[in-house]
Amino acid sequence: FDGSYEEFRNKLTELGETPLPKYIKRDVEPEDAERYQTIFAKEEGAVAAPTAGLHFSKHLLKRLEIKGVNFAEVTLHVGLGTFSPVEVEDLSKHKMDSEEIVLPQSSVDTINTGINRKKRVCAVGTTVMRALESSVSSNSMLNNYSGWTNKFIFPPYDFSIANCMVTNFHTPKSTLLMMVSAFAGHDFIKEAYEEAVKEKYRFYTYGDAMLII
Repeated sequence: FDGSYEEFRNKLTELGETPLPKYIKRDVEPEDAERYQTIFAKEEGAVAAPTAGLHFSKHLLKRLEIKGVNFAEVTLHVGLGTFSPVEVEDLSKHKMDSEEIVLPQSSVDTINTGINRKKRVCAVGTTVMRALESSVSSNSMLNNYSGWTNKFIFPPYDFSIANCMVTNFHTPKSTLLMMVSAFAGHDFIKEAYEEAVKEKYRFYTYGDAMLII
């Protein structure tokens, strides 16, 4: 492309459309540009929205703030590899694509203060969880980091930073489901999914979420 970045970006906007997951069998609507975006999105670079964050509105964040909840923002640019199913029997042989992450010092300080004070540290989504677990110090604290990660979390795994998480209901054989199973336990997650199917919860991107505590 022979032009400025701004011209290139405008051309992408003109030619492209909101990248809804392929299992959503309808045409993209203008409203998707806003709906398929978290309220705290700032940096360009991901190929998909971190779906657990879609459940949060400005009103909900304000209510949490009033209750004394502190927020720490991190960035992980979700890549297409996140959606690649695991096709190997030996999970250690599965190769994750690298994704760019940014853990700023201000967020690291907030999170480490919470850990030191024995507070609940809640990761909003598998995206956040993977970013946090990619930069853990030898004494199980969080380090600031800007770079790439190809970390694949699967059972058994000892989590160092977050002690609870919000996550949507994921597709079978996905790396996301394996991470959640590592966090909450395979049998517990299986039971939760059976209950979700029975109660007709919505799965995947525009679906419901669970809070694991």
